[in-house]
Amino acid sequence: MIKNDMTILIGGDAGQGIQSTGNGFIQSLTRAGLFPFGRQDYRSRIRGGHNFFEIRVSGEQIYTHTDGVDLLVALTEDSVGKHLDEIVPGGGVLYDENFDLDSGTFEGRDVQPFPVPFTSIATDEGGAKVMANTAAIGAVAGLTGFDISYINRIVEENFAVKGDSVVENNVQVAEAGKKYAESKGYEFDYDLSPLPGKPDRMVIDGNQAFALGALTGGCNFISAYPMTPSTSILEWLTKHSAELDIVIKQPESELAAINMAIGAGHVGARSLVTTSGGGFSLMVESLGLAGMTETPIVIAEVQRPGPSTGLPTRTGQGDLSSVVFASQGDSPRLVLAPATIEEAFQAGKRAFDLAEKYQLPVVVLSDQHLADSIRAVPPEEFDTSVDIDRGELLSAEDLEDLEGDYLRHEFTESGVSPRAVPGNKKAVYKTTGNEHDERGDITEDPDLRTRMMDKRMKKVDKALESEFSGPLLYGPETADITFIGWGSTYGAVREAVDRLNEGGTKASFYHFDEIWPLEAGEIKDLLESSRRTLLVENNYSGQLASLITRETGAETPDRILKYDGRPFTPEMILAEVRDLEEVE
Repeated sequence: MIKNDMTILIGGDAGQGIQSTGNGFIQSLTRAGLFPFGRQDYRSRIRGGHNFFEIRVSGEQIYTHTDGVDLLVALTEDSVGKHLDEIVPGGGVLYDENFDLDSGTFEGRDVQPFPVPFTSIATDEGGAKVMANTAAIGAVAGLTGFDISYINRIVEENFAVKGDSVVENNVQVAEAGKKYAESKGYEFDYDLSPLPGKPDRMVIDGNQAFALGALTGGCNFISAYPMTPSTSILEWLTKHSAELDIVIKQPESELAAINMAIGAGHVGARSLVTTSGGGFSLMVESLGLAGMTETPIVIAEVQRPGPSTGLPTRTGQGDLSSVVFASQGDSPRLVLAPATIEEAFQAGKRAFDLAEKYQLPVVVLSDQHLADSIRAVPPEEFDTSVDIDRGELLSAEDLEDLEGDYLRHEFTESGVSPRAVPGNKKAVYKTTGNEHDERGDITEDPDLRTRMMDKRMKKVDKALESEFSGPLLYGPETADITFIGWGSTYGAVREAVDRLNEGGTKASFYHFDEIWPLEAGEIKDLLESSRRTLLVENNYSGQLASLITRETGAETPDRILKYDGRPFTPEMILAEVRDLEEVE
């Protein structure tokens, strides 16, 4: 049987062009009308060590990778040994025939060896062995029936800046790799024939989508101390900063970064800070400062496993509790948690409106898996229209008509005070991290303290009432099994739900893209009406489960937790479901 949903894993050493090869092949697959999902696995080191790029490709839209490798493209001998056990029955290993592999490497395995002289083809046809990865991708096309012209066009676009000879050499190498694989008559039951007629789609990862959303949301200031896996947001915005008039600051520390963003927000910029869990930990006091002074800022917290340095290039969801509760004393904030590339864009755009409308910090909580995952997304999924809501921001005309003194922290029914940026003589004011009155003068009066606390925290309640819609349902409203998840577990849970429903078990999925505040009543009703609830999280303690119990009083006993630094797959979730059923 010919299969058209397959996983290709490109493995090799850091420095061999694994990332560029994977990205280029995903672009080729997309141009051919196919649907790729790509993810990178790389070590926390500058250079050297084993890396791999995994690409799942299908004839229809997919949101996750799966267990098992159908075709291993090994650019080093080490890659063969590391991934051989992951290859599905009937799968193949495409490798350089000059590798010194043990004679018994493939014995007793239902795995097909496909030796191709990558290095020889690269040197003979292109004049440099660095093109071995191009020969390998050409050989993939030869094995799977993929039209090499799509690869050649991406080669031409990606290498154009290096000159015509480099482009021509790489095209020759790719063609030679394809012809060699075809000439050997290898039989491989997978078909990557193009599906023409598909609309144009954008190849983009989660961090790039968030950065594009932030740009569309009016972001014009970013300060960040680089910290994996958030750094590519800073890199993308820096790359486009000159043409898009964005101020970029890379200060000496995470503490300096958030303080700069607070300063920029104070004077009217739409300011962004990017970091991960360790950097966010250093920002906590200043997070409270933004809450106390009612300064709008956006923080992109892209999680990796902790504590301490943890696993810098791996994924996890262990920062939820920290982000929701971090502060000295009670402090207002909103927390969004995108799950897909489309939601990362939407969160990037939406966060700045929320920050200014409610004059508080908004944290967008992502993770490494979403940050680095790549999909092909139709451009219409991204609403790039610029429609900015600055809330209670006073214009110069508003201030001219102002009667009496301007009160920066004026008590209002909504808790949101009219806001003026510094520089207008009618709105000279001060604010402080100490408790203060409506003018911004420091106070220790107990009644004023109570009123000011109520005012600040009221804004969170108002945002919940006006802006948040609760968890999103995927699948039937009534089900035998109801999954609850957040963030990048989405794709794996969604596919597990699809497979359960196809197999006759009614399953549904409630996905939380808004983490804080929570609508306690609605969620409690959801849990009480569910026949069986399973929470899926990439952390040790089940932090969303604990938050739900804290807010609703409802217990969530069944949890599927993973905290090894790697993301879920549908197969892992289904295996856990089977294990729970056997225990009963």
